[in-house]
Amino acid sequence: MSPLSDPIDSIAARIAQAAEPLPGFDDPAFGRLFDRWGDRRVVLLGEASHGTSEFYRARAAISRHLIEHHGFTTVAVEADWPDAAVLDAFVRGRPRRDGAEPPFQRFPTWMWRNTDVAAFLDWLRSWNEGKPSGEQAGFYGLDIYNMAGSISAVLAYLDEIDPEAASVARERYGCLHPWQEDPAIYGRAVLTEGYRRCEKAVVQQWRDLLEKRLAYVAEDGEGFLDAERNARLVASAERYYRIMYHGDEESWNLRDTHMFETLQSILDHKGPDSRAVVWAHNSHIGDARHTDMGQRRGELNIGQLCREWWEEEAALIGFGTHTGTVAAATDWDGDMEVKRVRPSRADSYEALSHDAGVPRFLLDLHRDPDLRRALEEPRRERFIGVIYRPESELASHYARCTLPRQFDGWVWFDETTAVTPLGPEPHDGAIPETWPFGL
Repeated sequence: MSPLSDPIDSIAARIAQAAEPLPGFDDPAFGRLFDRWGDRRVVLLGEASHGTSEFYRARAAISRHLIEHHGFTTVAVEADWPDAAVLDAFVRGRPRRDGAEPPFQRFPTWMWRNTDVAAFLDWLRSWNEGKPSGEQAGFYGLDIYNMAGSISAVLAYLDEIDPEAASVARERYGCLHPWQEDPAIYGRAVLTEGYRRCEKAVVQQWRDLLEKRLAYVAEDGEGFLDAERNARLVASAERYYRIMYHGDEESWNLRDTHMFETLQSILDHKGPDSRAVVWAHNSHIGDARHTDMGQRRGELNIGQLCREWWEEEAALIGFGTHTGTVAAATDWDGDMEVKRVRPSRADSYEALSHDAGVPRFLLDLHRDPDLRRALEEPRRERFIGVIYRPESELASHYARCTLPRQFDGWVWFDETTAVTPLGPEPHDGAIPETWPFGL
């Protein structure tokens, strides 16, 4: 009998034999299980939803270990650059930029404003305390949505370092002013000739910053990295919202390419020996070439780009669950709800993982060649983002994938729980609500 024709219960039994049970998150043995990837340039850690506590806690435990024992100094997350910059200032003991908005005030607030992220930031601040700047671990955002925050950050930087350039930048960004708070409708407006000038203006602003790199870096290297990435974000966001109006795969590809290039910029800034851990959804960090999104829709993602650029120096680790609860909304910009996750479908990789009977495990997808071959028959895989619609789960949340080619490792929690969002009240006094999350 060939591996591809093995009955499902045989594959599940093989998973059970190969699975390495996960201890508690605070047990040092949890992090040690990931030493096998500790020499990589980039370790990408996924999640099967944006609202599951176990995924955040596992990524925090893995990241702590990589930072403590393998010299990682970058945590780059699927979050907007200007919002994450506020948290980066907190964890590295740097002053908050004057006029910076409180981070993560927009939908979906629970994705980063939750107790698990707050606990990790508290640890990261303690780790960095007393260390030289070059040895501190930073917290960076890769995403492009907060165009208004990025414009504000560029102007604040230039006001301080080059007031004449700040005046030019204000004029260039002026055409985007009506859409900063609701950029999703920009694509429709740009169909008129009057708004097409925005594209050239914002790209030129980014190029101007690059041309003055040497002078600006000499004045403030960290400040330049922040301003340059914000200027690049504005240019990418302008194009993203313009393309998104037409609704094709180009907007997805632009977004993931921007996130990958931001990761490259951070590592280039930190030097050739720098290493990064990335937190993003499975749909972003699993190699898109081995999923429906790449094979049928022509979409790429960060995981694919990292493999193409860093080859064996990139490790892609996916996360999954069978059932439990999740924090999600029913519609975009809707209220957060704690929803029950339906048990996984029988024809999915999640069902195979559940049938293995090991509640929490790490599966190294390169360790057992026979198991790898058995898993290479494409199956469904569940993807829950900030929206979860259990009533249409098959159409809304499942895609066909080839798990052992999509990921290098698979982290499994059979039953999971929703994240706890941070509200306006203090939470156990661990982190003052006025900093970094509050008003």
